[in-house]
Amino acid sequence: MAKYRKLGRTASQRKALLRNQVTALINNGKIRTTEAKAKEIRKIAEGLIALAVKEKDNYEEVTVKAKVARKDKDGKRVKEVVDGKKVTVYDEVDKTIKKDKPSRLHARRQMLKVLYPVKDVPTEAAGRKKNTKEVDLVAKLFDEIAPKYADRSGGYTRIVKIGQRKGDAAMEVLIELV
Repeated sequence: MAKYRKLGRTASQRKALLRNQVTALINNGKIRTTEAKAKEIRKIAEGLIALAVKEKDNYEEVTVKAKVARKDKDGKRVKEVVDGKKVTVYDEVDKTIKKDKPSRLHARRQMLKVLYPVKDVPTEAAGRKKNTKEVDLVAKLFDEIAPKYADRSGGYTRIVKIGQRKGDAAMEVLIELV
């Protein structure tokens, strides 16, 4: 008996498909797919969530000094003339950052091996490239999803059968985070 479903694809295609589906599941909370794909997605997604739950509080907060550009009321950088050149004015600010401990850093890198980068496009200015924002799915796993499942031991996803697909009669399901 095989350890995984081949899904009628080569290894690289199958890996890309599963990474894409897992990324969509974590980003959106639920996706619609075939039953065989959903069972494979479930294995990967539950492993990532279990890793996030295990490492969610494994960091230390550190205060660092950072140089931040001073901005005017319009949000533009303030510039001063020094020796005939325009130079941006910087202020020193104390910032508190989360510094990962080694095991959490390793978990973060394991998650990044599976998850694709996702861009969030706002609906009102959809045609503008500068309005898109990079979504940090690893931070979402650690900060939003892991605390929700902290007291749960496994079973983070649910597969609900929808019915057969019209074209090829494949069983379609809805896989969602519980």
